[in-house]
This record gives sequence, structure tokens and C-alpha cells, in this order.
Amino acid sequence: MSERGLSSRREADEWIEHGWVLVDGEVVSELGSRVYPHQDVTIDAAAKTQQAQRVTILINKPIGYVSGQAEDGYEPAFVLIRPENHWKEGERNKMLLTRGHLKHLAPAGRLDIDSTGLLVLTQDGRIARELIGEDSNIEKEYLVRVELPDQPEEKNISGLFPGELMDKLRHGLMLDGIALKPAKVSWQNEQQLRFVLREGRKRQIRRMCEQVGLKVVGLKRVRMGRIVLGNLPLGQWRFLQPDERF
Repeated sequence: MSERGLSSRREADEWIEHGWVLVDGEVVSELGSRVYPHQDVTIDAAAKTQQAQRVTILINKPIGYVSGQAEDGYEPAFVLIRPENHWKEGERNKMLLTRGHLKHLAPAGRLDIDSTGLLVLTQDGRIARELIGEDSNIEKEYLVRVELPDQPEEKNISGLFPGELMDKLRHGLMLDGIALKPAKVSWQNEQQLRFVLREGRKRQIRRMCEQVGLKVVGLKRVRMGRIVLGNLPLGQWRFLQPDERF
């Protein structure tokens, strides 16, 4: 079911327990049952209704919050999801936050503690897979302010940065012995780079920049797929709208 894009694995287990999954017209009763490509999988309407009610929340994460579970004394961005931080101006479909919206809400892609910008938390396994699944091809866009470690006062970094090293940023670097996928990298201004990636290795941009002699001093995610951070204020959140797609 997960491979066919019908649900997440957790959703599939839950639906099977409710008796909402049929294979060739027969109710599936055992978790982990094998289904072959030629077989017909039918999902009860109750499961689809439940799935449609699951929410996805977009946060403009400030520095100092971690993406997932609390660690090393730092709070997770999840704690920002409070009524007083709800940015309703960015929503056409007005919803009120309920306790149910906070259950099983998990980050779909990390944003490290020193970074800001668009963080997605979702209850929907389909969205999580689309954004961070092994076969995900969703673009993530970042604005990255850099400096030269040995010339921290230098303002015209783009003018001093060699073209061959820019080519390496775009394609040719490795992390942990694994080659990185091609990236789109360009100068936004003399001190800021624009990165567009289709993968999300741990602290990837910071480590890429280190390899070519640049130090990252500011990193902000501004887009995931077709969803942009836009005017969402720092530290505030909004619901993903029914007509929005990554």
C-alpha cells in the first residue's frame, strides 16, 4: 500500500486493524500480508475520510529550535504550534487548532538548530513520503549567507570565489563517501548563495560549503516543491490549504 502511494505504513496498519482494506474483494486481517502486482487493493471510504482529515502544518522555524524531538536542552519546533502563533492571514480555508491536530504530527524533513525557514510537520503519510521518501524528487530551496573564514570582513565574496569551486558545489562533491546529487547553486548577491537540492543529507549545505572554503553564517529554507515560505512570520505557523500541493 505504501509502495502504491495509497498510505503510509502506519496508516496501512491502522486501516487493516479497522478492516478497511480489501484485496481482491477479501478483507485483509493480518498485518504485513503480501500483495502481488496483479491483485486489486480496495480501501474503504472510511479510511479515505480519515486520511482527508489529517493536517499538515507549515512553520517558519527560528534559530534555537530543533526539528524533531527535544535534544540537548533545546525545544522542538512543535512547541510553537499554539493558537497565539497561528498566522491566519495566509489561509483561505479557516481552521481552528484542536488537540487532534497535534497527534502523530511529525517533521517531514529536518532543518538544523542554526537554520531558519520553512519546516513541514504532517499527520499525512503520503506527504511525508513525497517529501522525504527514498524516491523523493522534491526540490528544496535555500538562501545561504557565507563568508571567507580567513577574510571575515570581505564583502565581495562572489567576486573572489573561483568558478571551478562553484562548479564543484553544483556537482562533484561527496559526503560520508557518497557522491551528492547535482544541485542548482547561484549567487543571489555578493554574500549570499541560492541552493536548490533534491536530497537532504545531515547539515548538507554547511558541509558542502566547508569543502570549497566557505563558512555558512546564515541559512534559510524558502521553498519545498511548490510550497513557498512567503510572508509567514518568523516563529509562526499556518495550515497547508486543501488546494496546495508540494
